[in-house]
Amino acid sequence: MHQESIRHLIDRYLSITFFVTKRAAILVKSELDQDMTTDQFFLLRYIQRCGQCTSTQLADAFVVNKSAITAITNRLVNKGFLERKRDPRDRRLVCLELSPAGKKWLYATEEKIYQLVKKVITHFSQQEIETFINTYEKLNHILREMEEKA
Repeated sequence: MHQESIRHLIDRYLSITFFVTKRAAILVKSELDQDMTTDQFFLLRYIQRCGQCTSTQLADAFVVNKSAITAITNRLVNKGFLERKRDPRDRRLVCLELSPAGKKWLYATEEKIYQLVKKVITHFSQQEIETFINTYEKLNHILREMEEKA
């Protein structure tokens, strides 16, 4: 591939990534309660899928420092959406899990977001959706490998 062609593709990628990410975040935020952030939503979603996890695990997963996770989780604990539980085998270890109120809020919010995404993906064929998701997953895998090598 020619250098000029690669540069053009990179420019397209950078431009579209910015706008799609920005617009998607705005749409997701529109379905959240006014005092919730998209970071809080995705953190609750991640914890729900794990069952429970530590702040260190969250910091690694979200590629941020632990103090940022502590600030987010403190707010979610104060809202009653998260609970801290000490590990019975190692009392120094504190695990985070969704409270019943957190589970209820997340379920209702995910349903609204699913309906929103459904409106978008109906503009694509099943094959286009599958190809896009597979490509996006591959991109994620490549970026994680690069991150681990850095």
